[in-house]
Parts: sequence; C-alpha cells; structure tokens
Amino acid sequence: MKLAISTLVLCCLCSFAAMAQTNYSIKGTTGDASSNVKLAGATVLVLNQKDSIMRAFAWTGSFGEFAINNLPKGKFILEMTYPGYADYVDKFTLDSANTMHDFGYIDMVLKTKLLKDVIVKGEVDAIKIKGDTTEFNAKAYKTQPNASVEDLLKQFPGFQVDKDGKITAQGKTVQKVLVDGEEFFGDDPTLVTKNLRADMVDKVQLYEKKSDQAAFTGIDDGKTTTTLNLKLKQDKKNGLFGKVNSNIGTDGYYEDQLQFNRFKANEKFSVYGTTANDGRTGLGWEDNNSLGVGNDNMQMSDDGAMFFFSGSGDALDSFSGYFDGKGKPVASSAGAHLDDKWDGDKQSINANYKIGQIDVTGTTITTQQQTLPTGTNDVNSNETFNNFAFRQKLDLTYQIKLDTSATLKIMASGTDKTFHVVNDVSTETDSAGVKLNTNNRSVDNHGDEHIFNASALFTKKFKKVGRTLSWLVSEAYDQNKTTGFLNSTLTYYNTTPPRDSIINQFKPTNTTTQTLKSNITYSEPISKRLSVLFNYGISIDNATSNNQSFDQSSPGVYDILDQTYSNDYKFNQLDNQVGAIFNYKYKKATFNFGTKVSDDGYKQVNEYTGDAMTRNFINWYPQAMYQYKFGPQSSLTINYNGSTQQPGIQQLQPLLTNADPLNVTLGNPDLKPSFRNSIYGWYNNYKVISGLSYFINGGYNNTFNAIVNNTVTADGKNTIQYVNLRGETPYNFYFYGNVGQKIKSIDTYLGLYANSNANVTYSYINNELDKAQSHTYSGGLNIQKYVEKKYDFNLGGGPSYTFSTMSLQPDVNNNAAGLNINGGGNLFLPLKFGLGSDINYNYTAKTQAFSAQYKTIWNAYIFKTFLKEDKLKISASVNDLLDQNTNYSRGIYGNTTTQTNTNGIRRFFMLSVVWNFTKFGTSKTQDQSK
Repeated sequence: MKLAISTLVLCCLCSFAAMAQTNYSIKGTTGDASSNVKLAGATVLVLNQKDSIMRAFAWTGSFGEFAINNLPKGKFILEMTYPGYADYVDKFTLDSANTMHDFGYIDMVLKTKLLKDVIVKGEVDAIKIKGDTTEFNAKAYKTQPNASVEDLLKQFPGFQVDKDGKITAQGKTVQKVLVDGEEFFGDDPTLVTKNLRADMVDKVQLYEKKSDQAAFTGIDDGKTTTTLNLKLKQDKKNGLFGKVNSNIGTDGYYEDQLQFNRFKANEKFSVYGTTANDGRTGLGWEDNNSLGVGNDNMQMSDDGAMFFFSGSGDALDSFSGYFDGKGKPVASSAGAHLDDKWDGDKQSINANYKIGQIDVTGTTITTQQQTLPTGTNDVNSNETFNNFAFRQKLDLTYQIKLDTSATLKIMASGTDKTFHVVNDVSTETDSAGVKLNTNNRSVDNHGDEHIFNASALFTKKFKKVGRTLSWLVSEAYDQNKTTGFLNSTLTYYNTTPPRDSIINQFKPTNTTTQTLKSNITYSEPISKRLSVLFNYGISIDNATSNNQSFDQSSPGVYDILDQTYSNDYKFNQLDNQVGAIFNYKYKKATFNFGTKVSDDGYKQVNEYTGDAMTRNFINWYPQAMYQYKFGPQSSLTINYNGSTQQPGIQQLQPLLTNADPLNVTLGNPDLKPSFRNSIYGWYNNYKVISGLSYFINGGYNNTFNAIVNNTVTADGKNTIQYVNLRGETPYNFYFYGNVGQKIKSIDTYLGLYANSNANVTYSYINNELDKAQSHTYSGGLNIQKYVEKKYDFNLGGGPSYTFSTMSLQPDVNNNAAGLNINGGGNLFLPLKFGLGSDINYNYTAKTQAFSAQYKTIWNAYIFKTFLKEDKLKISASVNDLLDQNTNYSRGIYGNTTTQTNTNGIRRFFMLSVVWNFTKFGTSKTQDQSK
C-alpha cells in the first residue's frame, strides 16, 4: 500500500515537472523583399517586455531562417538587427495556447529607404500627442498652391470647417487661433485661417488653453479655451505676402478683398479689407458672435429657460451684426494687426483694430408647436426684416519682463457698436383648428453700446522651484442704450365681436454694468510630487437697468409714462473668494483637486418703489483634474468643475415687458443662484507607423436649483416669469468619437465618426411641470484624396436621428431622421486649366408638427492659372446651381418646438480674378544664428 502511494506521488511530481518544462519556441525567416535578398547572420534577440532583460539570442542562417527553443512562458519582445537596415521590433506572448510562435517572413527595410520615405512622403509623425496637446505636422498634408490655412485644417483627422469658417476640432468648437503663440487679429479665428497661407505653417497645435494665471502656475483652475496655435516655418517669418481678389456677378452681386502682410523676424504687420453682397461678409463667425445677441429675440439657457428678451431689459428687437445665412447681406469690413518684440524680446506689443458694418434684408417663416397641459397651440408667423449694424474695436496687449523672474502683462480693449432694426411680424395662434389670436407688430429700434475692458497681470517666480506669486486686476464697463418704437395690434377671437389690444409706445432703455476684480494666487511645492495653490479674490459688480415705456399724448408726442412696463433697477454684488488647489504629479500621471468658497452679497434696489433687498449666499467652486500619459502619442484627461451661477439683472428686475406682446416676461427679484456640475474628458491616440488615429471626448452637466421659465398661457398669449426649479435637475451630455487612417495602398484618407448629445430641461406650464427631452445620434465617414497637379476630392457626412418628447403631451411625436452629405473636388487639366465643384445636401424628415425639409446647395467653377507658382487665377463660377438656397432650422426651446425658414442668396454667376503675391527672405535672426 505504501509502495503504491509512493508510486502515485512520484508520477504526479513527474507530471508537474513535465508541465513546468514545456518547450516554448519561436521561428521565422527574414530578408529584403525589395531586392529579393536573404539576410544571413542577422542578430535575433528575445527580451522580457517588463524589464527588457535579454532571455535568448541567435543568428539567422544562410537562408535568413532562425529558431529559438527552450523559452519560458511569458510576454517578450523580438528585436532583429542587421547592418544598414532599420531595427525590427515586435511583441509576442508564449503560453499554453501558443507554445510555438511563428513570425513568418520578416521584411527588413534599408535605413536609406526609410529616411527617404520620411522626407519625401512626410507620412511619419504626421501627428504627435503631448499631454493634452495634439500637434499636426503640416508637411504630412498636401494642399494646392496658394491654399489658405483653412484648406489645410480641412485635411486634419477629426476637423471640420463650415462655410462661415467655423472650425470644429474633434467635436469641440475652436474659439481662438494664435500665430506662434500670439494673438493675430484678436478674437476672430477666421481672420487667421483665411489670411495666412498653408505653405507658411510648420506645425498646428490643438489644445485647451488655460487662463494666464493657470498657465503660469502650472495648476489648472478650470478655465480653458479650445485653441489652435500655428507655428510658422522659419523661412516664412521674413517677407511680404498677400492677396487681391475681385469678383463681379449677375444680378448685381460683387465681392472684393485685399490682404497684405509683412513679417520681419519678431515683427508682424497685417491689414485686410473686404466688401461684398454675395454672402461672404468678411466678418468671421466668432467675431460676429462676440458682438452680442442676434436678431432672434428668443434664447435658451443651459438650464432650459427660454428667454424672450433682446438686448437689455425691455429693449425691442436688436441686431448684433451676425450673418448666419438668413437674408441678403451687404457688408464691408477692414482691420489691421501689429505684433512686435524688442529689447532682446523683453518687451512686446500686440495690437488689433477692426471695423465693419452690415445691412441684411430678408423674410422668415416660423412654425411653432407649444405644449400645454390641455393640448397644443400652433403658432405661425411671417417676418420681414431690415437690420443694420456697425462695429469697431481696438485691443492692445503690452508685456514686459521686469527681470529674469518677473513679468507684467497689460491688456486693454474698447468697442463701439451701433444697430438699427426695422421689423414687421404677422402671427396667428390656433388650437385644435380654432383661431385664438392674431398679432401684427412693427418695430423700429436703434441702439448704441460702448464697452471697455482692461487688466494687468503680474507674475513672479522665486528661487525655489514651483514657488510663484501672481496678481491679476481687471475692470469691465458696458453701457447699452436703445431708443425704439413699438406698434402692435393683438386681436383675440374668444369674444364676439373679437377684441383688440393696441400698443403704440416709445421705449428708451439704458443698461450699464461695471465690474472690478482682483485675484492673487500663490503656489508652494510641498514635495517633489505635491504642490498647492492658494488664492484670494474680490469682485465688485454694479449694474443698473432703466427701462421706460411712453404712450402718446398727441400724434408723435410720447410723454405719458406707462409705469406697468417701466422700471429702474439697481443690482450690486460684492464677492469675497478664497481657495486652495492641490496638484500631485508622479511619472505619467497628474492629479489636482481643490475648491474655492465665496461669500456673495446682493443689494437690490427698485428705484420706482424704493424697495430694497439685501441677501447673502455662500457659494462653492470645487474642481478636480486627472491626466495620464500612456506614451508619447496617447493620453487621457478627465476634468470636473462645480460652479455657482448668479441670476442676471434682466432676470431679477421686476419689470413686465411687452416688447413681444405674445410673450410677456416678468423678472423675479427673489431668484437664488443655481449650481452647475460639469465633468468632461478626452482620449487621444495616434499610431506613428500605421497612421491610425483615435480621438474621443465627452461630457456631462447638470444644474441644481436651476433658473427656468414659469409660463402662464391664456388665449394664445404667454406670460413668463423666471423661477428656481424645485425637486428636478436638468442635465445634458455629449459624446464625440473619431477614428481615421490613411490607406497607403490607395493613398486615401478614411475617417469614421460618431456623435451623440442629449438635453433634458424643465419648465412650468400653467403651474404644471413639463419635462422636455431631446436626444440626437449621428455618425458618418470622411474620405479625402489628393494627387498633386492632377485631382483632389473629399466626401463626408452621414445620417442622424433625433428623439424628442414632452411629458405634458407624451403622445405628440416630433422624432425625426436627418441626413447631411457634403463633398467637393478639383480636376487639373492641361494648359493650367481646371474645374471644380462643391456640394452640400441637408434633409430633415417630416414630424407630427412640421413638414420635411431638404435642400441641395451645389456650386461649380472653372479656372485657369497664370504666372510662376500659379499666382494669378481667373475663374468663372455659378452659386447655388439648383437654386434651392433657403436657411431652415428646427429645435426645442422649453415647451416649444420651433422650425424656421428664411430666404437666402440664390443662384447667380460670378467672374473672379485672384492675384497672390509673395516675397520671402531670410531674417536677421536666422543670419546671425548661421
């Protein structure tokens, strides 16, 4: 018995020993396929993946074959070297499922050939990812002669540039474009991307630009701006370049542009001018948006509140100067830029001046469906508008290095704006086929606004690494005055005969806001890995809003004050804030967290009644950020910010407004602050050898104690008051993903993208809570190919679907599919002739409330180039070949689903002459370095 047991134990031990001694092995062959040569004597190394310790080595045989036996189980790296050839490296795993790994044939590449491919093709390192910065190598992307930076950006993976020049990069709107890290024409990215040539750019960097104080301390404060930085080639920093463009078309259309730039080492000087009536206004989308609100007097906050005000207080319809394709514009603009450094780069100045005006005429048809507890109201309106806006802005930045450790940066800007609006609107409201009311309203309104901003930032670095001090002082002043006339006849059909409500009033307004802020930050390293940032800030905000409405005492004499629609209000805030942020950095990971807390005091005074109110709130601003760098081409970043949102004077002022008699608003002096949580992040990855790129970003926001609308609807008329939401939390989220790769076998870029967003908002309708939900999902592909001097083309787009519901009427179905396709290309013919075309197709499906909408905008042109480097180009083009251009949009605002249609510029023919001039030399800085 003992012998049998001993035999059994011995057999088991032998079995385990045999398993432990499993023979793992590898094999393969190598050579140079391009010359059909077998590489004998190549060195073959097997290394541990974990610590790169060598486990085995061998040499290839006379036919390039190799085999290595008796390897242990584990994860390894194969490295093969041969004189004159680039090293070959590959990872592999040996385990029970793979006891023998066959590498097959390994094709080695000559170093000279690899270097040639890098220099000529420019395909290696097309993208570099450094933390939260993605850097694109302009040499790796091909453009036509005399192409602009905008044409270059369109070729980057995950980038889109629309017809207005708006740049979307990896799902986020680019808000600022810098040149060599400096402002260029201030706050308008379009003026940079259209003004600079693509062949001047060496690298393009995409990143989240931090505030000046955060960039200095190295500790994130949660304030970021999506930014592009164009790094110019050294040989393009000294010379002259520009463009002259003249166009004349049928039906009186025209467009003329002039650009001139002179760069000399550290000095940059640029001017531009444009005048047109063909829809190309010369005013960039970002520059226009910064002017203020548009001519649409309905806006929606992130919390779901729908605001029916325009301008300030009880101001009538206004116009910012923003042209979004609606109507027919006549526009002129000009600007100048100066950027210089001197005194050994210790001092620098950056100045920008812009001036422009635009006059837009058009008609808009709007269809709305308002959800009520008892059903729905259908609102149809027709508007004719004639809007004019003028704006000029000057901004200046001066920076000086006081010594090796201290700097002072002073910034100032001033803006003057004027607008004049003449609008006529006819509206009819029905419910279940029964007419409730009609309204005919005309507005003639004029406004002037003066804005001045100034700030000074002092920074100091101490001898101890990481110890810094910074002090930011800023001031802002904004005065907005309007004078206008409102004439309205509102007819109700719930009585017999129908009754009229008539308004004929003169409405002057004067709104002024003044802000003074100071913020001091001090950073201190606690250890090599941990540091802390302390801050103290104080803010004084004073706002006044005086709104008056006068009735006529006699024809043309408006001197009877209507106190129902008049009010003079003051709102003053004093905010004291302290905070601490900790920053931990170790190897590839960075983590910071902290919070700020403020004591916010309100003082509200109603000058008409003498009523005064003082209130105090304790507000918190927590934040956290985590970043991990997986490698030189891959990183992950996650951010969280919590912020308190204060109500504005327009929401607090107890003013009943009748600027739109169908949507009367009333402020609420008892409003409390709301609190917003925001979490967002992104992941980037780029494979250098394969050229495969991944870009993913997304975010989630919710708001507690949100400010929403409380709407009471009677006979088709809405009375809206702002209130704090109780018991519910509005939220929204978004996601964007892009994957792309250049298919080398056909030399074509292929990209796939997916996008989704959701909004859940709340409002009170006739004292009942309504929950509005909107979810949109979309996806598509992008294809690009470029063959120099022969042809190029791009094609992109895909389907979308929107789900929308409202809790008060869940059976109302406004779900809709959509489709967007865009593309374009050029074909180059002999004798420097060529032809090209671009097309955009948009489709939105029919819903229960709205008819289907679709349009195809197709433009085509033929051209011939002259002179050396094709610097002169003459072309003939046709705009909107199918004559279908109308501007339509559809969206959900509070309890209302809205669709608008506005006329646009239709088909016309254009003859164009473009002359590009360039003269580049070598800067003195380069000469000295040589």
